[in-house]
Amino acid sequence: MIAAPTSERAFFAASAALFTLSATLTIVGCASMSGMDAMPMPGGWSMSMLWVRMPEQTWGGAAASFLVMWDVMMAAMMLPSLVPALQRYRQAVGTTTGMQLELLTVLVGTGYFFAWSVFGMLVFPLGVALATAEMHWPLLARSVPLLAGAMVLLAGVAQFTPWKARQLTRCREALRHIRTVPAQPGTAWRQGMCLGLHCCLSCANLTAIQLVIGVMDLRAMAFVTVAILAERLAPAGKLATKAIGVLAIVAGVFRLT
Repeated sequence: MIAAPTSERAFFAASAALFTLSATLTIVGCASMSGMDAMPMPGGWSMSMLWVRMPEQTWGGAAASFLVMWDVMMAAMMLPSLVPALQRYRQAVGTTTGMQLELLTVLVGTGYFFAWSVFGMLVFPLGVALATAEMHWPLLARSVPLLAGAMVLLAGVAQFTPWKARQLTRCREALRHIRTVPAQPGTAWRQGMCLGLHCCLSCANLTAIQLVIGVMDLRAMAFVTVAILAERLAPAGKLATKAIGVLAIVAGVFRLT
């Protein structure tokens, strides 16, 4: 049995409100970051202060600030593709209604974004370590624009690999076995984390594009969001995946020339 229309309308309204809030906060955060003085680096580029600890700020505080920014940004980027998965989950446990259904939905979504939070916890120290190396080794700093172009190129090539195809298949099918599990809070949390893990892996190359271009770059964010949505939900998903790969390869070559 599918959830009542009123419940479904409330679900979509809440999803739209959450997306609007997270997108607004992301845009405001990007604007505030762009207003800060970036650090000029050898090679003619500027390092974002996102990877630099502010005066009187502890590394724990810097990591917490990054994680909050990361979670808000991921909510804005991933909600468009997550909402259809949550709707399928709600239909699969449709015999459950009322507050219990809403609680289970929230737990699936929370588990999903917890997986992305763990990903962010891994990204931050790697970003800080790379930024520190770039500040100490001018040769590495001068090579960053070329390395970024090469990374975008490789991310595009990855779209054509069997690895990418496997990860996308797992991501698309992550919720197919929900009908065989009980509608319990612990199970809902695990379902969300499982879906989040598959999504993190299938998005790894696209996320890398955003990280090397600029984690708070709105253009990169928009491209990655549309790409993720297209390769999961477009009727011709495989064709969309290849088209995204071509665009990334062209962009990588352009940055290398």
